[in-house]
Formats: sequence, structure tokens, C-alpha cells
Amino acid sequence: MTILPRKFYSKDTVTVAKNLLGKKIIRKIGRHEISGIITETEAYRHRDDPASHAFGKITDRNKIMFEEVGTAYVYFTYGMYFCFNVVAKSPKKAAGAVLIRAIEPEKGINIMQVNRGKTDLKNLTNGPAKLAQAFGITKEDYGVDLTKKSKLYITEGINRKKITSSPRVGISKAVDKLWNFKIEI
Repeated sequence: MTILPRKFYSKDTVTVAKNLLGKKIIRKIGRHEISGIITETEAYRHRDDPASHAFGKITDRNKIMFEEVGTAYVYFTYGMYFCFNVVAKSPKKAAGAVLIRAIEPEKGINIMQVNRGKTDLKNLTNGPAKLAQAFGITKEDYGVDLTKKSKLYITEGINRKKITSSPRVGISKAVDKLWNFKIEI
């Protein structure tokens, strides 16, 4: 499988969020590999998106959203969960990232189940915190270059079927933006 190049992420964040659907996330844990097909994403931009972490000033948490595309933006939320994002933005925008909300597990499902402490496949990776936990994604992965074969990267995947869009989940600002995208596999 071909790893997605940096130029893939150097487009409008909303476009990249749609284009990531059907792509494959690969995670190396020691000698083991786990993977899954991206089935749900959300776009977060900069000044035109009050729901984005990058809407205000640059902080230690969000600074990577203003930096090189194709890197991992991992943050801690609700004092208990990590979420995995990919920095993606048009050269015309100062910041942007795509939240990976869900995947269809593919390889290493038993490792994902151990990481989550759950066996139910339907609910194994169907949320951003569940996905990060299943893949063992933590703050240690903040800034990982996803365009190179390493412990975490994204490759070509499957042909996408129909994409649906809706408001983003769990936000109270910019609820008019239909920047949550899903596919069925």
C-alpha cells in the first residue's frame, strides 16, 4: 500500500476530511501491526471555524495545527481520553486538522480488543476516543510524521462509497457547518 504523501494533506481541510474516508490507518506496536479503514472524519479549520482548537491563539496544545501538514495532532479531552487528528490545510489557511472519528477494524483486532478491554466489534473503534485507545495512540504520538513508514501512518485504502455529511458531533459552535463525513463499508 502506498503511504499518502504530504501533498495529499495540503488542500482545504474539508476536502481532506472527505478524501481520508476509505484510507487505511496502520499502527506498529512492537512486532505487531494493527490497521483499519477510516469510516468517519470531521474537519476543523482556523479563523472561519469557532469550533476549532485553532480558532483563538496558538497554544502548546494546538500549535501543530499551524505547522506542517501530514502530521499527527493528538490531544487529551475530558481529562481521560486521547483523540487522533491529522494536520491538513490549504496553503491559504493558517491552521487545520481532521479528526479521525471512526474506523472499520481490519488487522490486529485482538490487540485492539485488549487495548480497549472490550470484545464487541461493533463498538470497538466507533468513536474518536475508542479508536485512539484501540490503536494505543497517546500524547507520545503528537507530531508523528504520517507521510513516512513509522509507528503510525496512513495509506491508500478502498474505493469510497457514498459519503454522507452532517453537523459535527458534540460541539456547540459552528453547528451549521456540515463537516462530519461518513461512509459505510
